[in-house]
Amino acid sequence: MTDPSPQPTAQFSFAVRSARRPTLYVLAERSLTALIYACGISAIFFVVGIFLFVFKEAAPVLFSDRFSLSQFLFSEQWYPTSELNKRYGVLAMTAGTFSVTALAMMIAVPFGLGAAIFISEFCGPRLRETLKITIELLAAIPSVVWGFIGLTVMSKLIVQLTGAPVGVNILNGGIILALMSVPIIVSIGEDALKAVPDSFREAGLALGATRWQLVWRVLLPAAKNGLLAAVLLGVGRAVGETMAVLMATGHAVQIPHGILDSVRTLTANIAAELGEAPAGSDHYRVLFLIGILLFTITFVVNLAADMAVRGIRKK
Repeated sequence: MTDPSPQPTAQFSFAVRSARRPTLYVLAERSLTALIYACGISAIFFVVGIFLFVFKEAAPVLFSDRFSLSQFLFSEQWYPTSELNKRYGVLAMTAGTFSVTALAMMIAVPFGLGAAIFISEFCGPRLRETLKITIELLAAIPSVVWGFIGLTVMSKLIVQLTGAPVGVNILNGGIILALMSVPIIVSIGEDALKAVPDSFREAGLALGATRWQLVWRVLLPAAKNGLLAAVLLGVGRAVGETMAVLMATGHAVQIPHGILDSVRTLTANIAAELGEAPAGSDHYRVLFLIGILLFTITFVVNLAADMAVRGIRKK
């Protein structure tokens, strides 16, 4: 005689097994969640740690009576090895950094965003893959190789085409930095455009928009945050570059009056003099103070971009 009691269904059995799941699995899930959370916030601790290390090295001279912060920021006289009157003015190097970066962005942003739009919206699959591989190869070229190109190739072309007395100047450094920044802008910009939902494109085309109207009126506003991030990464690449600008800009401490003038950037100055400055000397610590200045410039640029994005969102 068969047992008339009903058998548990498959769903009920699964619920029973789930309820009996070992506690070890729950702990593993929680540990993995905590690890992912720690990885997400670790960048903050790394940045703070680096800043504290640089500040610790620069603090003795920053709070010294023989050091003037106003002279450091607003004087263009840089004579750190003078026996009688040492002067640590970085105004000329700050102007050189901004001039080279501005010229590089004037070249890189239109070409980078234009290439990102073309790759994302206009070219075919085979050409898209070819262009992406080529751009990745450009990003893989070491900065010292770009510096060699600027020193040996671009300098001769600039002298021949412009009649400049020397070919290592702002124009040379701006072109080299633009070529180094374009791959980053293209890669991040193309990802930002691809992240726009296809429903936006379909709605624009259904309303009769052309391809260019779709790009200008729909895709660019929708991807503005990602495109701004691409531009900021390009700016960061240009501001933080060392070897290429050291070899391509002439390394002259002077305030530029044109794009054919030689300049020295803040990063190039640190790279050129840190190895020769005696450890613990004022010269050594002022170079770390220049690093704090670079931190501040980067922070201000990112803060201004964030405020601009917030203003756009409110509108």
